[in-house]
Formats: sequence, structure tokens, C-alpha cells
Amino acid sequence: MDGIPKGNPMMTSRGCGFLAAWVCAWALTVAGCATTPYRYGVTPPSGIVTADMLRPGEPQFERGKPQPLIDGIGWLVGIPSKIILWDIRADNHSISEETEAALRRYLELNDLDQVKVRLNQYAPLDEWRRLTRNRAVGWGWRYTFGVFSWLHYTLLPGRIFGGDHYNPYTDTISLYSNIPAVALHEGGHAKDFAGRRWRGTYAVAYLLPFFALYPEALATGDAIGYLRDQQDAEGEREAYHVLYPAYATYVGGNLASHIVKFSWTYYAAVIPGHIVGRWKGSTVPRRAPDGGAEGHRWNGGDEAKNLEPAHLGSVP
Repeated sequence: MDGIPKGNPMMTSRGCGFLAAWVCAWALTVAGCATTPYRYGVTPPSGIVTADMLRPGEPQFERGKPQPLIDGIGWLVGIPSKIILWDIRADNHSISEETEAALRRYLELNDLDQVKVRLNQYAPLDEWRRLTRNRAVGWGWRYTFGVFSWLHYTLLPGRIFGGDHYNPYTDTISLYSNIPAVALHEGGHAKDFAGRRWRGTYAVAYLLPFFALYPEALATGDAIGYLRDQQDAEGEREAYHVLYPAYATYVGGNLASHIVKFSWTYYAAVIPGHIVGRWKGSTVPRRAPDGGAEGHRWNGGDEAKNLEPAHLGSVP
């Protein structure tokens, strides 16, 4: 194989494993930093044509109806994700009210009121409607790559195959994991795209080698920076533990696809992701909003109900 020295195959693959681990640890250390000081909200570029993506009276958040058999199959299909992230909540197809409330507050504070959130829901017809209405993405991108993404969503439903993601062509977040940090990470993608002028071009650029590492780092840093600004020490530690190995899969995947050509490099890269994530998580001080020693987790239920528009406008 071009670019790989000949010799003992075991030594060659071992060397590639060390390379993947080193590159992954370096990438996490450099790119996986929290966004500080954290900035709330997005200022859309001038001249962007937008449309009200939510119909009058349509809820921003929707849940799929319980389907024990389908969700049970999905839980089994998601076992690799649970092992990679070392979190049984990954692709468990059961989103708690706490996770929903955490993402709801994030979207409110960042003025992302037209982003649709589907909690373990399969809705291909409504996703097609959103695809055709999303004029913030050029029609050329929507009716090519956007249609491909819709076909993938329709034919390989996340309700079974999992995979939390943000779809820029429909401006939709689909969640299948009950992990607040993952939900905030996907919210970070929505925030990132909301500030882009060429959103379709930016979305298609994900297909370029290693390009995805940039927006993934932005979304990870935004989620961690948000939790730090909210003084949610427990949530910040959890974000390091989960989002760093998740980011490592992108490093390993790109290395395996474009450089070392060993498929297991994808999995080998996760190890330094967990190591660096645990180390970064251990550096988060226990703190409370009043400066005390204990961490604070936001209580989404009551606080979300009492959140007033005036408060949203006062966030720095």
C-alpha cells in the first residue's frame, strides 16, 4: 500500500496505532478547549433570507411515541456507541425531561427559536417540509445533498440506527441519546450554522478530509464553555468525559480513511480521547453559583417555566 513502509505487518499496524493515538491526543489538547468568555446568541450575516420554519402553534420540541420493540432493537444496535463512549445512555432511545430541559434552555438563551428538536422521533414527511422551506440554505444544495441527507434519514431511521445529529438542510436536531452534553453539542452545531452566510457550502465541506474536525471542535468548545458559564461543574465534567472520546472518533475516522488505511484506527483513537477527557474533567473545580465548593446542576423543570424574555435579553 502506497505510503506505508513494507515489513512486519504487526509492526506496521502497531506504528499506525501509536500515530493515531498521538495525533488524537494532540488534536484534543489543541482543539477541545472551552469557548471563553462565552457569548450568547447569534448575529446572522446580513442579506440572509430566512423563513419561519415552525408553523403557528407547532411545538419546537417533539417526542416520538413509545415503541418498545423498535426502541429495544435500537438499544441493541447502539451497543457499539455505548462501548465507544463508555456510557450506557448513548443511543438508548429514552430521552429524559432533564436532558430536554437542558437543551431547551440552551436554545432559548442563544435565540435559536426556529430549530426543530426531535426526541427519538421519526418524521420524514415533516423533515421534507422543512427541507423545502429552509431558504437559509441555497436551493442547489438543498435539492442535491439535502435530498441525500433526507433519504438517509428516511431509509436508515435513527429510531433504529441511532446517531445524534444536527441536519443543517432542515435545521433539525435529532436526539437518541439521553446525555445532556451530547444534546448541547448538537445545539452548538445549530448555533454555528446560524452564524454562517454560506450554510450549504459549509455543510458540504464536511465531506472534505479532516474538515469536520473544525466544526466538531467548535460545537464541543461551545457546549463546554456554556456549561462553564452556567457554573454547572458536574455537567462540564461529564462533557469532557463524553465529548472528547466522541471527538476522537472523527480524528480516528479521518486518519483511517485518508492516511493510515487501517479501519481499527477509528477505535484506537478513542482511547486517548477518554484519557484526555478524564484528565480535563478532573481539572474542573467544584463550584456553585454563589462561589461555594459544590457543583451546580440547573433544574430545568421549574426554572424553564419561570424564564422570562427580559432575562434572556440580559444575558451577556
